[in-house]
Amino acid sequence: MATLTKASRIVVKIGSALLVDVATGTLKSDWLQSLAADVAALKARGADVVLVSSGSIALGRGVLGLPLGTLSLEQSQAAAAVGQIRLARAYETALAPLGATTAQVLVTLEDSADRRRYLNTRATLETLLSLGVVPIVNENDTVATDEIRFGDNDRLAAQVAVTVGADHLVLLSDVDGFYSGNPKDDPAATRYDVIDAITPAIEAMAGDAGTGLSKGGMKTKVMAAKTATGAGCDMTITLGSRMNPLSALAEGAASTLFTARTDPKAARKHWIASMKSRGAVVVDQGAERALRSGKSLLPAGVAAVRGDFQRGDPIEIHGSDGTHLGAGLSRYTADEARAIKGQRSDKIEAILGYPGRAALIHRDDMAL
Repeated sequence: MATLTKASRIVVKIGSALLVDVATGTLKSDWLQSLAADVAALKARGADVVLVSSGSIALGRGVLGLPLGTLSLEQSQAAAAVGQIRLARAYETALAPLGATTAQVLVTLEDSADRRRYLNTRATLETLLSLGVVPIVNENDTVATDEIRFGDNDRLAAQVAVTVGADHLVLLSDVDGFYSGNPKDDPAATRYDVIDAITPAIEAMAGDAGTGLSKGGMKTKVMAAKTATGAGCDMTITLGSRMNPLSALAEGAASTLFTARTDPKAARKHWIASMKSRGAVVVDQGAERALRSGKSLLPAGVAAVRGDFQRGDPIEIHGSDGTHLGAGLSRYTADEARAIKGQRSDKIEAILGYPGRAALIHRDDMAL
């Protein structure tokens, strides 16, 4: 698939049933090793890869001897606590011999709703990717409540794709794409190769049922597609149970591609520009020139701060003559911004009493 082979930042969602044998609760090591080989190949051609992986509860269930079927919230959290360390170790064991460093990142869907936590997550993931690391992202099921009972990693993967500005999201599934009906119940159901628009008719075709240990059905995958494509990220559904599933996809294996109408950077800038401002900063002429050349806004270039905003809030950027230059997400509160305005970034810790980020608004969080 051309979009996968050309993608520069790829998020891959792996469900529990692909990683863990349902009957025994043990890891499918051979399959994981084949996936690791695919990830290493993507990285070798220069792509960033993020894995959003279920499996902690399934692995922990097997270790603790908990029965199949619905677990209580407390049992799910206990199983996640036991299984998460095994899940992280399994990925490290599979990827380290191939030269890939891994990191564990635990999040919930709430982390994308709170702008301050969203910025923290984005900054961490961006730094890991810049260092060549493969982040292994999972819901923090040990402390989550509703996420365990009603959440799913399809939508979490879409949120992660939006957060890191991915240009392709791959959902490794128990089916080889999106069908007009459930192919297990309807022999006449047909698979779509490409879906350019998620219409009400497409949404109506999606069923609810998940299989095995997975909680996500086709409806959640369509919801994920709406999130991803709306942020400029293509999304593919393909069969995950085959060995080397990503290589197979790149070589033309059956799948359904949901196409994005724009690119991630343009979509993100549109999102930032459409947000209601909570305040503003006025920048000097030097900072204005730097911004127009694609630089971040440093505290040294800020002449004035207006309004009362929190970290992660959208604020306007004005030139020294009052011109509206654009908007961005602030990495500081209004009080902090006032304290460090006009100061070099290496003075921030001395002024605030704690380390801060070099930029007041990072260029990736800015729309001019």
